[in-house]
Amino acid sequence: MNPSARFSCFAGCDEHYALDEVVYRCRRCGALLDVTHDLDALRARSAAAWIDLFDRRWMRTAWPYGSGVWGKLEWVYPGIAHDSIVSFAEGGSNLLRADRYGRSIGVEDLWVKQCGNSHTGSFKDLGMTVLVSAVREMVRRGRGVRAVACASTGDTSAALAAYCAAAGVPALVLLPRDKVSVAQLLQPLANGATVLSLDTDFDGCMRVVKQITDDGSIYLANSMNSLRIEGQKTVAIEIVQQLDWSVPDWVVIPGGNLGNIYALGRGFQMMKDLGLIARMPRLCVAQAARANPLYRAFKSGWDRYEPITAQRTAASAIQIGDPVSIDRAIRVLKATDGVVEEASEDELSDAVARADRTGMYNCPHTGVALAAVEKLARAGTIERGQRVVVVSTAHGLKFTEFKRAYHTGALDGATARHDNRPIELPADVDAVRRALDARL
Repeated sequence: MNPSARFSCFAGCDEHYALDEVVYRCRRCGALLDVTHDLDALRARSAAAWIDLFDRRWMRTAWPYGSGVWGKLEWVYPGIAHDSIVSFAEGGSNLLRADRYGRSIGVEDLWVKQCGNSHTGSFKDLGMTVLVSAVREMVRRGRGVRAVACASTGDTSAALAAYCAAAGVPALVLLPRDKVSVAQLLQPLANGATVLSLDTDFDGCMRVVKQITDDGSIYLANSMNSLRIEGQKTVAIEIVQQLDWSVPDWVVIPGGNLGNIYALGRGFQMMKDLGLIARMPRLCVAQAARANPLYRAFKSGWDRYEPITAQRTAASAIQIGDPVSIDRAIRVLKATDGVVEEASEDELSDAVARADRTGMYNCPHTGVALAAVEKLARAGTIERGQRVVVVSTAHGLKFTEFKRAYHTGALDGATARHDNRPIELPADVDAVRRALDARL
């Protein structure tokens, strides 16, 4: 078996490029690119043999296969030199059985894929390990890349800064001023990235970063770069692997720039093409109501898509009005009989608070997905007895301000029905006993 992969035009042009070329769009038609794999070569190993190989590598120490991403190396970037790989043992995050919360919303078979339990606290690590490793491979092959840059709402910048720091590659980060959490701002600063705080939103940062990466000397790290997608698609493979190679009925994921939903679709499709699974799950993208261009297109029957100006939402990482992967997302949703749901600020914060009361500690973006599950279950779209997996994209500890604002009743657009504040008392045992008697 000698697997290989290359860039190909998403729109179907007969255009192909090597993975070490600095290229993001088809030079003929301007469409985004896919990483396409030689499936015939991969079929030289049976589905059962792939399952056995992936299970033998799972969370082991043999470099680089202990990573949840690089344990699937042949499906991600075949042929990359192991010395080029930059890894923090990303992936392998736990698949949490959320039974108590699930029962409370009528979804008894509910699981949460905790992608925030990763090195920088978000699923972005899965794509960034591939992209930064690819940059090291480019440099090793003589490409003149002198830095890597991204526009970010927070999590991408943290992942880029960390992986570039490990690789010894300069990282440039463009953030919308005052629109990311303090924790998200501090992460790239701590890892030595050059951070530019621009007086605009994410879409404005994206326009700038596209221009500064035009000449190829600075490499673009946003999800329009399909190398990122290759790492992120391993979430789908991990979900199936952790469910003993069975396919859930639904997978629900929050969506902003929409590379994540396309990555999920690619992961499931690749498993189906190679015989590891027999069917695809239905997919759902959950959007904040204040940043919902994909939801609006879905409600129009996919007849009309229009970019919007995203409004401020607690789910800041998906506060995007003109997603770069819109066409990719629509294609995969159509292919999986997928749906799009939205959540208001009140709905997402309420879902977070109730789920947190069952032991989780969710970020606001996961709250958007949880609220979507609740709405789909109430509508009967998610049927009783169906298995549902929610992809939690980031760790709740990155969003302390969101938690504080909710529990002090100061969160914009939300009613704090489940707030929990400390009880302030004198250091007196009788006062403590009275408070406990009233509470228990």
